[in-house]
Amino acid sequence: MNKSFCDVRCRASGIDLKMSLAFLLGWLLSTVLAMDAVGATERAKSLLPSGREFKLVWQDEFDGDCLDASKWSYRTNFWGKRASWFAGPEDNAVEVIDGCAHLHIVKRADGSYCSPQLQTGGLLWDELDPKPGNGVVWPFRKREPAKFLHRYGYYECRAKPQRRAGWWTAFWMQSPMNGATLDPRRSGVECDIFESFAPGRFIVHAFHYNGCGPEYKRFNAQRAPYTPTPDSAWRVTYPISTDEFHVFGLLWEPDGYTVYVDGKQSGHKVGKLGDEVVSETEEFILVSTELKGFRKDGKPVPEVAAAYAAGDEFTVDWVRVYDLVP
Repeated sequence: MNKSFCDVRCRASGIDLKMSLAFLLGWLLSTVLAMDAVGATERAKSLLPSGREFKLVWQDEFDGDCLDASKWSYRTNFWGKRASWFAGPEDNAVEVIDGCAHLHIVKRADGSYCSPQLQTGGLLWDELDPKPGNGVVWPFRKREPAKFLHRYGYYECRAKPQRRAGWWTAFWMQSPMNGATLDPRRSGVECDIFESFAPGRFIVHAFHYNGCGPEYKRFNAQRAPYTPTPDSAWRVTYPISTDEFHVFGLLWEPDGYTVYVDGKQSGHKVGKLGDEVVSETEEFILVSTELKGFRKDGKPVPEVAAAYAAGDEFTVDWVRVYDLVP
């Protein structure tokens, strides 16, 4: 073989090998960077309703090492008063590790218990601050603007419910003016997408409006096979595993609400029959827990201490909001 040809071929093979190695290293680096950039999006995909096109407009993948204060606030007030059983930032009841937000029960130094409610906005009634004596609400305390409000689209949360009794977990939405008028289209409808009052069970998906007085009304995604009374709806529950993550979603459209659990429709599309109504105003998102007993007599039920001792938690992988693409 011609020596000069052989040298050229060998040099060319060396160049090809170097180029192949460089390409392989570049591909591996770009793949790692891409995986790092998308984070939880690659780890667990959204379970979007079929037959529709969606655009992601807001999300929290909890990929940092602390709660993103630009997206979430703590709900600490309940109907104008500081709720001692609602954790504040100082209680360190939320840990962000391993790509998830872990919501815990906390025992304070004084022996009291609390757990967190996270929200992207706030309810007007929580900000009212009755004054001692005459009860006049003037002036209001300083209020913070909402961090995220949205109207219509698909709202989704991937989470693992609590495993112990004594507290409950939820993913839901409210309008800042919820119940302020008797026109829920303008003042909003509370949407309880997922709510678990007992480990391994979740209640009917409920929609509330017109405040908490005699005008209050509610309808549920599960229309049949029963006609709910003020008490019966809360007794209708469905099983859910507490050992794995589940995806809860709400498709909110101008003509109704449709709830999904793990990618499957749960109940009916509601909003147009009888007393059903659809909100036409922007609402905020809540990922919350609450200890049982406090609303009844201001004291926790005995199971709270056991759940705290066991290190029980509400684990949230992500929250995402999509617009419907026309």
